[in-house]
Amino acid sequence: MAGKTSSSGGTISEPNVIPFIDILLVLLIIFMVTAPIPTVDVRVDLPPPNPIQSPPPPGQKPTIVWLREQPGQGLVVYVDAEPVAMSQLGDKVLDHAFFNNEALRDDLASLYTEARITVKADQTTAYGNVIDAMSRLQEAGFLKVGIFSERAIEG
Repeated sequence: MAGKTSSSGGTISEPNVIPFIDILLVLLIIFMVTAPIPTVDVRVDLPPPNPIQSPPPPGQKPTIVWLREQPGQGLVVYVDAEPVAMSQLGDKVLDHAFFNNEALRDDLASLYTEARITVKADQTTAYGNVIDAMSRLQEAGFLKVGIFSERAIEG
């Protein structure tokens, strides 16, 4: 079989590209499915693998925000052992951070950027409440907001 003929009697010398296009479409679909989906980056500052507990600078003490679920009362928030309403968390933390950081009292902006705030919660406290407290503190302007962690003792 020599080749196809046209209606005018001559042979058609054009290649059949349909199988080539089919293969390209299949490869395109494979590459689209296997391509990584872009993700949103979240900045997390992790401590070094073997941190040596360095004491805070002189005149600076962390302010501790403690969240507890109490039966009959629900969520109770403490700032350095003082009960606080969640709506007043930013103002009370500022008051306690002011008294806990003698070295930063002169400049309010440095108090917001350098005062260490630690959020501590019981295991029964909902994760959403911890995140809510941390976001309220960051919205109030505090930059160094961390989570207090203890190693769980398996028994």
